[in-house]
Amino acid sequence: MINESQLLEFMKEIAYKPMTYSELEQHFNITDAAEFKSFLKMLVALEEQGKIIRTRNERFGVPERMNLLRGTVQAHAKGFAFLIPDDSEHPDVYLHANDLKSAMNGDVVLVRITSKSESGGRMEGEVVRVVQRAITQVVGVLEDHESFAFVMPDDQRINRDIFIPKAKTMGAVSGQKVVVKIQVYPEGRSAAEGEVIEILGHKNDPGVDILSIIRKHQLPEHFPEEVMAEAIAAPEVITEDEIVSQGRRDLRNEVIVTIDGADAKDLDDAVHVKRLENGNYLLGVHIADVGYYVKERSALDQEAFRRGTSVYLVDRVIPMLPHRLSNGICSLNPKVDRLTLSCEMEFEAGTLKQVRHDIFTSVIRTTERMTYSDVRKILLADEENPETELKEKYASLLDMFKLMEELAMGLRRKRMKRGAIDFDFQESKIIVDEQGKPIDIVKRERTIAEQIIEEFMLAANETVAEHFYWLKVPFLYRIHEDPDQEKLQTFMTFAANFGHIIKGKGNSVHPRALQTLLESINGTKEETVISTMLLRSMKQAKYDSQSLGHFGLAAEYYSHFTSPIRRYPDLVIHRIMREVISNGGTLSPQRHDALSARMQDIAQHSSQRERVAVEAERDTDRLKKCEYMLDKVGETYTGIISSVTSFGLFVELDNTVEGLIRLGDMTDDYYHFHQEHMILVGERTSKIYRIGDEVEIIVSRVNMADHTIDFEFVKQGGSSHSGAPRFKRKEGEGRYGKSDGAGGTRSKAGQGGRKPKEDTRGGRGRSKDFKRGPRTSANAEGNPWSAEQPLIFDFEDEDSGENRGEFIRSSENDPYYSNPFDAGIKKKSDKKGKQGSQARGGSGPALNKKRKKKTSSSGVFNGGSSEGSGISLTAKKAKKKKTKAKKAMASFVRKK
Repeated sequence: MINESQLLEFMKEIAYKPMTYSELEQHFNITDAAEFKSFLKMLVALEEQGKIIRTRNERFGVPERMNLLRGTVQAHAKGFAFLIPDDSEHPDVYLHANDLKSAMNGDVVLVRITSKSESGGRMEGEVVRVVQRAITQVVGVLEDHESFAFVMPDDQRINRDIFIPKAKTMGAVSGQKVVVKIQVYPEGRSAAEGEVIEILGHKNDPGVDILSIIRKHQLPEHFPEEVMAEAIAAPEVITEDEIVSQGRRDLRNEVIVTIDGADAKDLDDAVHVKRLENGNYLLGVHIADVGYYVKERSALDQEAFRRGTSVYLVDRVIPMLPHRLSNGICSLNPKVDRLTLSCEMEFEAGTLKQVRHDIFTSVIRTTERMTYSDVRKILLADEENPETELKEKYASLLDMFKLMEELAMGLRRKRMKRGAIDFDFQESKIIVDEQGKPIDIVKRERTIAEQIIEEFMLAANETVAEHFYWLKVPFLYRIHEDPDQEKLQTFMTFAANFGHIIKGKGNSVHPRALQTLLESINGTKEETVISTMLLRSMKQAKYDSQSLGHFGLAAEYYSHFTSPIRRYPDLVIHRIMREVISNGGTLSPQRHDALSARMQDIAQHSSQRERVAVEAERDTDRLKKCEYMLDKVGETYTGIISSVTSFGLFVELDNTVEGLIRLGDMTDDYYHFHQEHMILVGERTSKIYRIGDEVEIIVSRVNMADHTIDFEFVKQGGSSHSGAPRFKRKEGEGRYGKSDGAGGTRSKAGQGGRKPKEDTRGGRGRSKDFKRGPRTSANAEGNPWSAEQPLIFDFEDEDSGENRGEFIRSSENDPYYSNPFDAGIKKKSDKKGKQGSQARGGSGPALNKKRKKKTSSSGVFNGGSSEGSGISLTAKKAKKKKTKAKKAMASFVRKK
């Protein structure tokens, strides 16, 4: 019987021409009635999934051969979107808002390519068909009217309100957070229509904020009954018969420890290190054999697949598996027998070259449950802090901890030497009270203890990936593809502006050259900006059925093997590993084909669920940081400029809270944004603001609706290259002129110098046919260079599900982010070709206040908005000021 992958491969062949089902039947020589029936069902299923297309004359073919492309919509808050193709080698496709039809963020769609750039790297398209809906329900605030209601979605990527008939509101009143099930999707100018299925509570009630995020991302809070029944049926202890019958290697006499965070409960990895008689190191990494208890296609397995990963929110964990398993029989608790999969590696003493490895099923009994804090104190103990009590308590383990440090640091040096890229961005942990209110924000430490586990897990993941790659069995790999050539070239040009030359050209750049750059800028003022720009030029790491290498780790083979309790791909390969080991290193042809057919789907689904988890975690972090700063409005802090954009400066405080200083609040000058150098230059004062500058700010606004924070300067600093006096307004004048209305009134968002807009949200009339304007906030753009935005990298740390070295903060996942490296949308320039001006709408002709005539608007204005704002300079005055700004810029470049 032909399977899906074989049929799709056949249709992708160059010689293939669309066939009818009867022609396909003859080609594959299908004679049995039952086999023919299964074949037809497969054709229908593939068509429903959009993997094949049926033409008007009943012929079947793959979308890519019919000028169509299948992929996932990644929407932006401004209305446009990108198609992320299923084919990872195909470039993303830009989708204009008018070409989305009824597609929404996350939908799987078929797109027709409408235009291409000359190189073929930039494409635009239009949605032809929605294959699968990702958003079936929406969370938002209800606004009740006399005969109908509207729900304003929390997710700003859904930029239209949802129309609710009065009979379907469940009695909800204005201001309440509700969950809406979409019944009619938006089409043209018509809004989506739905019904309220759950009332979460008033938007200001305690706990409703986190609950809204959980519902927004459709995260499951409870396990189905059949899943819990299977979990409860799992044994609580291991019998000797199990160990003997399965032929597991008995390691219960080895000194093995777990090292995790103090509050971790699901302990799925344990380690031991010892010196062999030949002087070599023996490293053992032992991972809970979760796959033994979660059988393939069981209710537990299907629920784990659906969830994909555990989600770690600020105040709770949404686990992939029930606690009955994750904290019980699958947790490597101290001094109890547990079934494991082990990877032992022998490293040569001098070179740390791996000379031998062995992967096998085992049973262990951990000696101690160690914490990162205790291991760090033991290893860093000195005369001032002898840690006598700790050393006495763990006296029998002290030598092993020293050996662990020695081996881990050696492995780390070797990894850095081969070219692994090490981004060390500061992370934080938000402390909340029993009511969920944030009471403190503390920095996460990446100490020697965390680094030991990180290096050991990396070594095990690489060893397992290479071992099973050469066995040629179906497997799941963690891949990180080479950077896009254009983005990398842009970064190299940017780094050259600071005097840093990177060896290589385009995609031929070795990661070692990039790590050398990071080492050379360590401690310098430009370290933050260059590191962040490099991070943004990278692609996302993801799961794949093919081993394509890991650029960030400079590893040819890499997988995720070490966290089966909280990551579904780890669980999948555990089952494959145990099956291959028990079958003498191979699989039957039937089993090989069956697994191969599933691997890529599992990889894509797991990558998608990972991104959902990251977005939910980021949303809760942003929410609680805003809540933490609510009572600090008016307080003064010292911060570092973390990003410079065309609409303002992002400043990060010592507690990792980040806020925006909008250009509209920088009143001392007009500022030009220079994208190549990532700086703002003042026209009159020649003052320069760059990433890494230390500034004093005052917290001016906290917007809980959009989860954003606004700062203002206490005293504007910057780097001045001119002794020119600061601009001072005459008495009675606003920022853009006299207060008689010439400059417009200042809006709530601080957009000085423009007339406040009317509410453009539709739905205030009696009809549901409307088109709402985009909702904006003080910094709805988001910080494109914030460390809060992930790039998916892999630096393992097994701290209870903290993806600490994974740096999963993807700019491509951020609905408010526009990456300058992404050339999908070109910035529109004004008549003089200037880009990146402060006033986004100020590029057309504007009326000069003094001379009462139209002039070309080539100046840059504070408080810029998309509406066009303020009064332009005269052409002569603008030219003079631009000349001065260019001189300041030239001075800046010379100094660099």
